[in-house]
Amino acid sequence: MRDYYNLKVNFPAGILSPGTLQRLLTMAYEARVRQVRFGSRQQLLMTVHYEDMRLLEKSLKSLPIHYEMATDYYPNIISSYCGEEVFRSGAWLRESEYHTVLDQFDYQPRLKVNLSDSAQSFTPFFTSNLNFIASPEPHFWYLYVRPKQSNAVFRWRDLIYTNDIGRLAKAVEERMLKMAKEDENIEEDKLYRLVNAEQHFVTQPALQDVELPEFSLPYYEGFNRYGQRSWLGLYRRDEQFSIAFLLDLCALCLKTRIGEICVTPWKSLIIKGIEEKDRAAWSYVLGKHNINVRHAANELAWQTEDHTDEGTALKNYVVRLFEKNDTRTFGLCFGVQTRAKSEVFGSVLVRKRPLLRIGRLAIFSVYDLYFTENFNPNSRTYFLFEKGLLRYHLPNQIERLCRKFSARRSLEGMAVDGLEAPKIELTPAPLPVVQQCPHCFTVYDAQYGDAQRGIAPETSFDALPSDYTCATCEAPKTEMVDIQLDTSHSI
Repeated sequence: MRDYYNLKVNFPAGILSPGTLQRLLTMAYEARVRQVRFGSRQQLLMTVHYEDMRLLEKSLKSLPIHYEMATDYYPNIISSYCGEEVFRSGAWLRESEYHTVLDQFDYQPRLKVNLSDSAQSFTPFFTSNLNFIASPEPHFWYLYVRPKQSNAVFRWRDLIYTNDIGRLAKAVEERMLKMAKEDENIEEDKLYRLVNAEQHFVTQPALQDVELPEFSLPYYEGFNRYGQRSWLGLYRRDEQFSIAFLLDLCALCLKTRIGEICVTPWKSLIIKGIEEKDRAAWSYVLGKHNINVRHAANELAWQTEDHTDEGTALKNYVVRLFEKNDTRTFGLCFGVQTRAKSEVFGSVLVRKRPLLRIGRLAIFSVYDLYFTENFNPNSRTYFLFEKGLLRYHLPNQIERLCRKFSARRSLEGMAVDGLEAPKIELTPAPLPVVQQCPHCFTVYDAQYGDAQRGIAPETSFDALPSDYTCATCEAPKTEMVDIQLDTSHSI
């Protein structure tokens, strides 16, 4: 059996230079890599054979890029830059503002950072630890902080000036990591006081929470006109892009003076600024590599985990039923979570759960189906809709949830028009209770047990031995507290 390495290359904000990408892909091709993926944090992913990795690493050292092999110590900075100009509706935020912010990050962030236009709904807002969101006040940003291993999000007291974002992000990160290392609770007031005691930042008071738009995923595939030019969205059903196609794409970008390729959180690409005279050349490249465009919108609204085909296969399985039944999914997006503690974005979440284990090996698994509060994918709160579903039953239950959502939307529309609408409610199932360490936020979930300690799945917290300790920081059992498991995101 041949061994493989998963390689990750960060491109901050999902912005790829065609020239740099061309050199990187050429090196990968020489190392016998033939296909690559793009991750949900807008990074480049590839799988490399063990015996070819040394050659590729030697070549990568010649490029000014950051890469990681089999680790994710430095998460990529993600942003809504990919939709800027083509989906833009903000008043002052432009592509140049993003570049101004990115130039300030002279370090590799160890916390997840997000840069978002508050007027768009194409990219997520709160999937990072430091979430910067453009405010109505020109050149000032909200900051929403989410500590690691926590689902709590709190707003920074001040709006941050554009030119201070990088410096503030670094100061907040250093303080949060230090507090976590020393087992201190990351409290909003204390963190704010410590950071501002060390440095001065240009700010304005943040008098109210950010106002976000209602979620509506724009159609992002195929050729689309904006102004006198076009942009091209590229999606692959299996999430795999051949290097041969991408090399031709880079060459055409360079030939037609397109300086950037954008990666989206939906694991797709957007190429902006295509001149009308070049449309035929782009169509030729798509035809040469048999790249299909204009897939159904209900297929584009999914996010799966990186470095796995399982979620993609499940997505395609469900989409086939959507197509057969002509299911309406407008206003929804879907996430598939097959690994514990992974992160996906969606208003409907499919979570795989092992039902029977032998050691660490899952023998039989089922699926739990969740929806977010008000079906807003940027909500941190998930409600259980159905539990313990077999794979065979999953598509019909997801369709049932879609129909309930559409019915509720229709009734809300009737209410707006002044018509009397009968009430329809989605009654969430009781949320499971787990135990969390107050020091490092590690969770003990009875349904999984603790394989490293020899604790079998379905072992209640009360049944644990009295000398049981936190799996991460070894805090005693008596200090762990009950919490409701109300979100799928755990970072």
